[in-house]
Amino acid sequence: MYNRVILVGRLTRDPELRYTAQGKAVAHFRLAVDRGAPGPQGERQADFIDISVWERQAETVSQYLTKGRLVLVEGRLQMRQYEAQDGSRRTAYEVVASSVRFFPQGPGRGPESGTGGERVEAGEPAGLGTEFSPGEDDDIPF
Repeated sequence: MYNRVILVGRLTRDPELRYTAQGKAVAHFRLAVDRGAPGPQGERQADFIDISVWERQAETVSQYLTKGRLVLVEGRLQMRQYEAQDGSRRTAYEVVASSVRFFPQGPGRGPESGTGGERVEAGEPAGLGTEFSPGEDDDIPF
């Protein structure tokens, strides 16, 4: 079996950081991903996908990402079922991120221009997630 999702989109709001009862950090945010094809009236269409990020990566994401920021998320699709307050059974789908890549902000920077951002994976040392400013391309770690 293979379950892998790769998305590029913009955050619809700032990430929400919480901690479980066991002390594990978890951050949640929603990503707006363009569909690429215009709708029936020629308008842009997007899908809104819930993302969850765990542990150290969650803390990094909540520290450096804000609404509108362009990111690439790699992870797996997960389905949860729960009971709503009205007693009905609900199903929710989300992507559990294994890595989040922050694209630099500013004109001419991002996946379309061929310039990269930072990749933050679970277990990487602190300090990743800082933005690159123009002229620091020699410092990109790949």
